[in-house]
Amino acid sequence: MADLTAAAFIARLLPMATGEQKVKYERFFPGDDSFAGVRMGSVFALAKEHLAMPVQEIEVLLDHDVHEVRVGGCSIMGKAATQKRVAEQRHEQLYDLCLRRHDRIDSWDLVDLVAYQVVGSWLLDRPRQPLYTLARSAVWPERRTAVVATAAFIRRGEVADTFAITRLLLDDPEDLVHKGAGWMLRYAGDVDPAALREFLDERAATMPRAMLRAAIEKLDKAERSAYLGRTELT
Repeated sequence: MADLTAAAFIARLLPMATGEQKVKYERFFPGDDSFAGVRMGSVFALAKEHLAMPVQEIEVLLDHDVHEVRVGGCSIMGKAATQKRVAEQRHEQLYDLCLRRHDRIDSWDLVDLVAYQVVGSWLLDRPRQPLYTLARSAVWPERRTAVVATAAFIRRGEVADTFAITRLLLDDPEDLVHKGAGWMLRYAGDVDPAALREFLDERAATMPRAMLRAAIEKLDKAERSAYLGRTELT
């Protein structure tokens, strides 16, 4: 059985780093020098061995300076929260940690590892007001979490919150929030194509371009062209 401490996880993770992989990350995340150079597949595989890591140890991973270490923490949280037999207390602890330390979940890739897996799945059968609070946050990763978390609801055939939260984000200044919302709109369209088209008919002309492009990706070419033609180019 793996040593379930943060120190042991880090001791196994960091030697996997290579200069070649670090250069690749520098191309995808220009200006971010927090990457050590560990392949994400290796991070995720190691995370699977540590799903029972105590929450206080996961928090140590989130506080680490190396990006892949934080990825490991978020991956553990996401995978642990979506285990078939996850205990309610364990899931609640992960949810609370995610919201309490969202300051360390501060990039799109980290958000996408926990948003629906930890936050959305916890709120499936609970009041969803926390997502609307996140959608109004001054911090963009929290706003992306708000909409990406609705993937958990979409997976169950529920799309109303996705559209409602996206409406709150239509004037968002952050492109990564636009893309997250567009991704969820597209996913909601897989479940309820009519609801997506109704939303687009109402909002396409004023939607951020990146949000619209992501939302219409699975529509046929003629529909995509028609919706793109409605946008106000500013």
